[in-house]
Amino acid sequence: MTLYEQKAPAGRPSEIKAVPVRHYGRWVAAALILYVAIWAVWSVAHNERFGWDTINAWFWDGSIIDGIVMTLELTVIAMLMGVVGGVLLAVMRLSPNPLISGVAWLYVWVFRGTPVLVQIILWFYVKALIPTFSLGIPFGPTFVHFNANDLITAFVAGCLGLGLNEAAYMSEIVRAGILSVDPGQNEAATALGMSRAKIMRRVVLPQAMRVIIPPTGNETISMLKTSSLVSVIALADLLYSVQIVYNRTYQTIPMLLVASIWYLVMTSILTVGQFYLERYFGRGTAQRQTMLERFVANLRIRGGRSV
Repeated sequence: MTLYEQKAPAGRPSEIKAVPVRHYGRWVAAALILYVAIWAVWSVAHNERFGWDTINAWFWDGSIIDGIVMTLELTVIAMLMGVVGGVLLAVMRLSPNPLISGVAWLYVWVFRGTPVLVQIILWFYVKALIPTFSLGIPFGPTFVHFNANDLITAFVAGCLGLGLNEAAYMSEIVRAGILSVDPGQNEAATALGMSRAKIMRRVVLPQAMRVIIPPTGNETISMLKTSSLVSVIALADLLYSVQIVYNRTYQTIPMLLVASIWYLVMTSILTVGQFYLERYFGRGTAQRQTMLERFVANLRIRGGRSV
């Protein structure tokens, strides 16, 4: 009989019962946080100075809904301009041509280095600098003339100010995503005879989306709130619509709460969409879980399953 056979157990060992570690401090902290949250909600709900009757009366008002529609239109158009312009600028920044990359760098430097509020106001008053716009041959005859007052309306100025500024930030996000792709992918695609444009469209950008999507979602949520700056040029977005009401009714705090609640609702919807978009492009990696999924997983772990 060998030494191993002498020391081997006579029967099959019993299964190990895994007992999770008890974290009593977490339960105490959770109870305190829950108590504070309930107290805060109760205090706010029973404070008449918040003007809940006024909030309820104006929450679904037509002017407020029109302001929400305007805010969403500004957000969508500005983000489309930002994403398209950001991809173009990122590709230009990575170009081996120093003139092209220099122009892209100068654009990012100017638009990212000045406040977006200033840019919106400048676009609104650009008609004072350039009364008319013309299309034609440079230093030659012109064929079409446009009046700046008719062309640059408040809505156009808001879209230009928000969209062109966003393009500068999106270019850095896209550039970071492109640089995150293994250079070997470019070399392999080049060896197959693919053009630079086809490599970027079919090889690099699809892989870079995993890095680009999360900050782009954050930029979209930020743009929804940043669009409130157009109220300075009297564009009837959500905030300006609220301002019109409280300037007439003097219910400042309740109307600002109406705007805040609507902004919170819209950003929450965008956050949910961002979550599932990130999980879609993150296939093959560690999957993100919702709060409900994490809660169910914790319950299963605490069920004391044997391992």
